[in-house]
Amino acid sequence: MLQFPFKRVSAALAIAALMAGCSSGVKLDDVPVEDRGATSTAPGSGANSGSTGQSGVAPVDLTQSGREGEGPVGVARVIYFDFDSFVVKPEFQSALDQHARFLKSSSARKVMIEGHTDERGGREYNLALGQKRAEAVRRSLALLGVPDAQMEAVSFGKEKPAAVGHSEDAHAQNRRAELSYR
Repeated sequence: MLQFPFKRVSAALAIAALMAGCSSGVKLDDVPVEDRGATSTAPGSGANSGSTGQSGVAPVDLTQSGREGEGPVGVARVIYFDFDSFVVKPEFQSALDQHARFLKSSSARKVMIEGHTDERGGREYNLALGQKRAEAVRRSLALLGVPDAQMEAVSFGKEKPAAVGHSEDAHAQNRRAELSYR
């Protein structure tokens, strides 16, 4: 008779420990759209500046704008974020306005919004933060009238760095959301 309650208690403890290990303190529901008090600027335009690290991941080339006809011409496709933040800064509002106009002009156009982080932090945390960054851009576009059916937000976390290195400049280039048209 003593074994039955012991098995039930040990099973409940094992499930609780498993769920505690899988939980994240990052809330994905509360994605702010803008911070009117932000004063920072976009990171430097130099690609791959800073010290080079020995990472097995190749950096993404942000200098190529993609194939002809993908997205509005001459409009930035990268939205940068501050450290540990997913707030879309006011300096990127005009680019988002132009992307929204481009998407609304044809319902056949679709955009993938890819959220990225720098190398600091754990894998799970960075995937959640990258998703929040992508969702913040998606919500900004939705507020500008872009239908949800035309947008998809995904996170790559720290898996696809734009700049390799451990400098603040490299980290700033990696804290981003990229708009990719399909």
